[in-house]
Amino acid sequence: MKRFLVVFLCVAFLVLKPRQGKAFAAGTSAVVADPCAASNPSALLAILDRPTVSDSACVAPPGFFVVEMGYQYARVQGEGGGWGDNYPQAEIRYGLPGRNEFKVLPSNYNSQRAGMPEAASSGLGATSIGFKHELGYAKKWLGSVEAILTMPSGNDAFGSDGFGAAFNGMVSYTVTDQIALGAELGINTQTASALAGGGRFTSFTTNATATWDPVDRLQFYGEVFGQTKTGPGQGAGYDFDGGVQYIVAHWLEVDLSEGVRLSGGLGGFTHYTGAGLGLLF
Repeated sequence: MKRFLVVFLCVAFLVLKPRQGKAFAAGTSAVVADPCAASNPSALLAILDRPTVSDSACVAPPGFFVVEMGYQYARVQGEGGGWGDNYPQAEIRYGLPGRNEFKVLPSNYNSQRAGMPEAASSGLGATSIGFKHELGYAKKWLGSVEAILTMPSGNDAFGSDGFGAAFNGMVSYTVTDQIALGAELGINTQTASALAGGGRFTSFTTNATATWDPVDRLQFYGEVFGQTKTGPGQGAGYDFDGGVQYIVAHWLEVDLSEGVRLSGGLGGFTHYTGAGLGLLF
């Protein structure tokens, strides 16, 4: 675990190190508008991480806070089935100089009203912190990297029994003025909850996202996301989700989403419905 902490700190230093020069512009000297600029009336659609599982390639604008919250109602997998809640799905991001951001992902509260283990069916999940660095942008491309550290935190049923770390790369490509594609690739090492044995597992993340903006301030999305392992001794898991986002004001976004299991046990659900909002200030 010490090696992971050293790597995490090194990555954090690199992404916070001031950058020289300007964002690239597709190999030319032309000036390209920043797709993540806070001055854009629909900027939140590009900046927000939610409601997708994939993180945005945009960082929070420098000097701005981005706050994201949501609620999820899911059908639980496994013996006993039943339903579960997950909230507030909070993420707090702050834009730093040099196209960097610092983020905090506080614990979520989980309530599982059926299924196993019945004796510990509610409680807090783990808390994480992270850094993201935007590598640059062109007329159609945008790329970034991030490092996330998960703390030993949460309760015995839903928390993390030890430290975890994740390293991800995100890229987005604008196909047309209304259609965009995104991808996230990463590697992570995590520990299961104490109640699940606390074992460590390492997996690769592969996510793909498509968005469509039929009119200003309105966006539809679809996403396939997965991991090569979903727990100690477990195989791969893949899910699909889709939904709609709407910009109420330049500082407020609301969204609805629906997700479904494709294979494996990623997320521990068969399907879910979610709703949430994002704030920029």
